Amino acid sequence: MAIINSKLIGIGSYVPDFVLTNDMLEQLVDTNDEWIVKRTGIRERHIAKGMRTWELGFKAAERALQNAGITADKLDMIIVTTCSPDFYSPIEASVIQEKLGAKCAAMDLNTCCSGFVYASDVADSFIKCGKAKTVLVISAETLSRVTDYTDRGTCVLLGDGAGAVVYAATEETDKGILSSYTSSDGSGAEYLYMEALPLEEDPLKADRSYDQSKRFLKMAGAPVVRFTAWAVPQAIDEALHRAGLEASDIDWVVPHQANLRILDVIAKKYNLPMEKIYVNLDRFGNTSSASIPLALDEMRQKGMLHEGQTIVCTGFGGGLTFGAFVIKL
Repeated sequence: MAIINSKLIGIGSYVPDFVLTNDMLEQLVDTNDEWIVKRTGIRERHIAKGMRTWELGFKAAERALQNAGITADKLDMIIVTTCSPDFYSPIEASVIQEKLGAKCAAMDLNTCCSGFVYASDVADSFIKCGKAKTVLVISAETLSRVTDYTDRGTCVLLGDGAGAVVYAATEETDKGILSSYTSSDGSGAEYLYMEALPLEEDPLKADRSYDQSKRFLKMAGAPVVRFTAWAVPQAIDEALHRAGLEASDIDWVVPHQANLRILDVIAKKYNLPMEKIYVNLDRFGNTSSASIPLALDEMRQKGMLHEGQTIVCTGFGGGLTFGAFVIKL
């Protein structure tokens, strides 16, 4: 039986037009540009005004399909990752499926900032086992809707956007996803979370008012940074080991865009120049699961991606979840 790999054949992205700069944030909360840049590396982020999460995802998906040179009727599966969905039901993937005109399986996946890595692993698994030939992965977030703009520790970090990729089955043994690794540490769940539904002492009572501030994202920064310090190297080490590769084989690391300090840790750990760590969080902030595919599409548009390159993508965040995969273009 021929070996089947999951080849990356299309990438697309979309960000809303409105740009929220650090100077603008000074008018909302006690902060300043110097403080934000020094601690995070972020200068601005895009904010969706009057747009739903599925709309951002749909636009990114259209562009990914166009880049892949295929139509939606060729898809066997659509996976949407988001931690800021518009609905509990219908799911985002079903809404986007209908808008694209696709006739295939569709599902949502929520592992927060690790979502794109997890979804790529799922897509790769379906392709490798023969259940799908072509899978569209969309990562879309409107984090502005769950951001407390009175909390300077979180509101300076988050932005909105979407990225999408198309994976297709190939018998080329030297192309596609070579390995994946995903994991979780639930002991740190309380350090980064958003409450979905209120706890009701009596769900039958008539008055079911809910404190809307509870739905905002809550984060304890220091424990999360400590988590990434061991989780990200573990994920990359294991993904490289499974692929039979060394750090010296890496052409690009495309990480979740959380904090410039974390990205600097990755570079030093693997003795890689920062020029090999793709960074765009200065212009987009932390867009959770959308950050990796958004970065990949920006690299594509700049002509930075070439056949034969080896790329490591790594995600980490709420859950606390983490993971990485190695892909050969």
